[in-house]
Amino acid sequence: MLPVAELHLHIEGTLEPELLVRLAARNGVALPSTDMAELRARYRFTSLRSFLDLYYASMRVLRTEQDFYDLAAAYLTRAKAAGVRRAEIFFDPQSHTGTGVPLEAVFGGLTAALGDADGISADLIMCFLRDLGPDAAMETLAAALPFRDQFIGIGLDSAEVGFPPGLFKDVYRHAAAEGLRLVAHAGEEGPPEYVTEALDVLRAERIDHGVRSLEDPALVARLRDERVPLTVCPLSNVALQVVGSVREHMLKPMLDAGLVVTVNSDDPAYFRGYVDDCLTAVRDAFELPDEALARLAHNSFDACFASDADKARWNSEVGQWLSQAS
Repeated sequence: MLPVAELHLHIEGTLEPELLVRLAARNGVALPSTDMAELRARYRFTSLRSFLDLYYASMRVLRTEQDFYDLAAAYLTRAKAAGVRRAEIFFDPQSHTGTGVPLEAVFGGLTAALGDADGISADLIMCFLRDLGPDAAMETLAAALPFRDQFIGIGLDSAEVGFPPGLFKDVYRHAAAEGLRLVAHAGEEGPPEYVTEALDVLRAERIDHGVRSLEDPALVARLRDERVPLTVCPLSNVALQVVGSVREHMLKPMLDAGLVVTVNSDDPAYFRGYVDDCLTAVRDAFELPDEALARLAHNSFDACFASDADKARWNSEVGQWLSQAS
């Protein structure tokens, strides 16, 4: 199994239908159906918005610290089986506090699961829902700072169009002052200008998605020259109809342009594929040789926020994998 880091993973997006039903029963939350086939049939989307509507509705079953523990523990078990050595996990506290779930329960459950993980290094990145605006994001950051030792960075996600990164300049400035790492979703459904803004205004260290960067040759040159990592999610882009198929995905042109691309699963329960499935899909679609897969894995470790020693160890594992695969 190819060792990789997963850098674009929303923990709420790992809520498989089976766990959804169990948590709903545990917490007395009504579902439209408890039939697995019917639930999975609802995972068909026409846009980011259609996905988000179901995504947020499903989150209603997450109510207690134990729920968040079970959610994260299930992902970490699956991730380890997928070859993940390092996971930097997004979570959306506003989605939970907005329905009355205490922040203590969110942090408590997720942090405990990460602490119990065996054979996988993991940390949390707290994301802001951009469609709730910068004031709400600033309030969320302030509320989370008492838990500062339990997360390593901040991100920006949810509906992109109409909510450019620059709106969140002050939030990111405050987060940087706290020593938090900075990432942001940009250039998925939003234009290439959002990627530039995330870099220049937010000082983002990584760009999540960024696939529309290819529309701007000057931006492509900048991303290549500055070695800005892009956390690309091919199966997500297909599911949300950013592209029609994996074969049409921008990943191969991005690699050919010399960009620091990583492959990730985004919301695997909804998009039918964990990171190993994503890597298999792009390997088959583009007939990627083992050397290209190893490059993607090296990119993922080089782009992660772990120690240099850990990065070197994991990159050495990739070299061993390539030697055995060749």
